[in-house]
Amino acid sequence: MLKKRYKNAPNYLLRPIPILFYKPIMQRMTAHIAQKHPNLFARLGTHTNKRFLINPTNMPFVLLLKPDPENPIMQVYRRSEGLCPDAEISGSFVNLLRLMDGELDGDSLFFSRDLKVVGDTEAVVCLRNALDDIDGSVLGDLAARLGRPGGAALSVLRRMEA
Repeated sequence: MLKKRYKNAPNYLLRPIPILFYKPIMQRMTAHIAQKHPNLFARLGTHTNKRFLINPTNMPFVLLLKPDPENPIMQVYRRSEGLCPDAEISGSFVNLLRLMDGELDGDSLFFSRDLKVVGDTEAVVCLRNALDDIDGSVLGDLAARLGRPGGAALSVLRRMEA
């Protein structure tokens, strides 16, 4: 019962924060990932021009990834904005983070219905394969980049959903 009570806590805690606050943070994180792992987006081949909507279901925003290897962009939007992505990946924030870092198996999440994929599934599979091929930890790189406050915030979000 306690787990169910706190499942949407990030959504309630972060909702009052203006969307403009998230935008530079997400863009810096995307630029950092692209710098640290330059082949990540290039591995998408013909899918580098696709628009991936990443929907952390327990957060007050969605992310739109445009994985252009020369200029990858991660934009933040409120859920109410009408977006037309090529593919959408939905799941809890922590599951999406752990999936991105290779800690969870995307197929298992998909078949257990903890992950939902809509649209161009081939592009999503290419993105997942590109993430799987990364040496090291994307989340570890980001936590190091964000320093203590970022690492602490990530730790709190993980505990809230654990």
